[in-house]
Amino acid sequence: MASTNGLSNAHIKQPLFSFGVITDVQYADIPDGHSFLGVPRYYRHSIQVLQRAVSHWNNLKKLNFSMNFGDIVDGFCPKDKSLTAVQKVLDEFNSFHGPVYHMIGNHCLYNLLHSDLTALFKIPSLHGEAYYEFSPSPEYRFVILDAYDISVLGRPHDDPRASAAFRFLKEKNPNTDKNSPVGLAGLEKRFLMFNGAVGEKQLEWLNNVLKESTEHGQKVIVGCHLPLDPNSATPASLLWNYEEVMEVIHRYRCVKVCFAGHDHKGGYSVDSHGVHHRVLEAALECPPGSDAFGYVDVYHDRLFLVGTDRMASTEMIFES
Repeated sequence: MASTNGLSNAHIKQPLFSFGVITDVQYADIPDGHSFLGVPRYYRHSIQVLQRAVSHWNNLKKLNFSMNFGDIVDGFCPKDKSLTAVQKVLDEFNSFHGPVYHMIGNHCLYNLLHSDLTALFKIPSLHGEAYYEFSPSPEYRFVILDAYDISVLGRPHDDPRASAAFRFLKEKNPNTDKNSPVGLAGLEKRFLMFNGAVGEKQLEWLNNVLKESTEHGQKVIVGCHLPLDPNSATPASLLWNYEEVMEVIHRYRCVKVCFAGHDHKGGYSVDSHGVHHRVLEAALECPPGSDAFGYVDVYHDRLFLVGTDRMASTEMIFES
């Protein structure tokens, strides 16, 4: 039985629904390593974190679904093993007793094409894209963004979205290595190749979904692999056009929480419009015997993230 970072047992009343969360498993069958900044990474152990997460979620017997916030395999995974590794991790997710909703991350795209991942993840999009929405209850709607809609990763070079991303990076990042932030200041450090942007068509879709949610009186929870608020994450981990996305979100009052992965240490902030931003801690950086996963209880007026071990518990109370 996993131990939890309990906050109070104040929520005696039943949640409307609950869901599991995990991010950045980044599994690979390779020896342990470390990040560019020297943070240890446990490539083989991370799948054990996922196994314990799924077991814990199933034992709870109350979760309606679970969510993976991206990067299920690592970029160092040998390319001839990419598909096998992705399938191995998906098999673990599929042992969860309920639906699993996936997001595409940069490490996924180092291994496979965007279009292949959309199919493998069974992304429930009506338009063949990796962004989508679903409503687990009449009161709530989830909006899942594709942070790599405009990206140099995982698309053929002649794809217009890849071409647009190459032009954008050339303009914004003077370095030969487009993953290098040298010479970039402050929030400019997000203009790196391992990040991406939400395209115009997706922005228009987001606006329409939020407009409709407002008309229906629904609260909205946003999921995105890349963080959307500078106060919740390091500049180098932000969505290229997070300001554009947040401008759309702030047009309406329906969005209550934005969840993300990518910035492995995790983070939390509440922005000037009262939207909560929770960046989740990575499974990849758990030393053997430790964990980072959780589940979220959803109420009318708040979300309560119950974290395990390295994932911090967080209560997010909405402004009225």
